[in-house]
Amino acid sequence: MTDVAKKVQDYKDSLKQKAEHLIIKGFPEKIVKLNELLETPNFHNRELNDVHQDLNIPIPPPSAVSSEPNAKRQRLDSSEASSNSTAIIEGTKVYVLPNGTVPCNKPLSDLIHLVKPHIRELVEDSNLLKMWISFMIPKIEDGNNFGVSIQEDTLAEIQSVESEAAAFFDQISRYFISRAKIVSKVAKYPHIDDYRRAVRELDEKEYLSLWLVMCEIRNRYCSLHDIVIKNLEKIKKPRSSNAESLY
Repeated sequence: MTDVAKKVQDYKDSLKQKAEHLIIKGFPEKIVKLNELLETPNFHNRELNDVHQDLNIPIPPPSAVSSEPNAKRQRLDSSEASSNSTAIIEGTKVYVLPNGTVPCNKPLSDLIHLVKPHIRELVEDSNLLKMWISFMIPKIEDGNNFGVSIQEDTLAEIQSVESEAAAFFDQISRYFISRAKIVSKVAKYPHIDDYRRAVRELDEKEYLSLWLVMCEIRNRYCSLHDIVIKNLEKIKKPRSSNAESLY
């Protein structure tokens, strides 16, 4: 065996040991940890009002649109507009933020900072299990493929979990983009309360989404642990020998 082949085999053996330790000991510990986290005040019995935050966009006083009551707006051509410089109509200033920048929602940002490492761990753990099962799939032969089908079904479930976990990151980025668009509307139309209400509704929705993400992470660890433990013997030894079948 060449030096390169030995290093590859050592990597495979090390990965198998890590995966078995993860599924037997690591997953149960993670499930207990996530259950405890879901019972903390960050997620359990938290009021939706707790995630509201002031936008730091004051409502400016409205400016007078016209000095004459019931005055009709007249269409002016370029020559008339230049000659009647006093006819300029002043409206409310927009995109003016006298109090500085509009910050991100701090309660939700703190919660996202708490959730993201668990999403990353689920992606990494799923990838590890995927490679573990892939290394144990035997070469293609005729007969006795029941154990191999169990490996393939388990592998498909793990790949589904990995894809779903990766999608949670996209969900978080889409929240910030959506909130930025609504906040820009608030800055442009500060007198319209519906835009301000839309920001609060979006923040509440994101809080519920983050709670659901944590529940799904816990549930996925439970389902992967359950399916692997139940089929661990067939996953590790998908094909029984002919000698064993005689007794």
